[in-house]
Amino acid sequence: MEKIKEYPNGDISVIWKPELCQHAGICVKMLPKVYNPKARPWITVENASTSELKDQISKCPSGALSYKNLG
Repeated sequence: MEKIKEYPNGDISVIWKPELCQHAGICVKMLPKVYNPKARPWITVENASTSELKDQISKCPSGALSYKNLG
């Protein structure tokens, strides 16, 4: 069964599929205040706007990061 982790911010829920992640690091480079591989949880959606999150997620080369709209 595929692992999926969700990180909601009220507007969207960031979805991470660890099995797809290629660790390209684009997420960390673009939004280091959101994505911190050494922290648990490693995604802190409160540290960026919804539009910043959507922009970064669209650049994820593996498709491991996606989002769904809430509400």
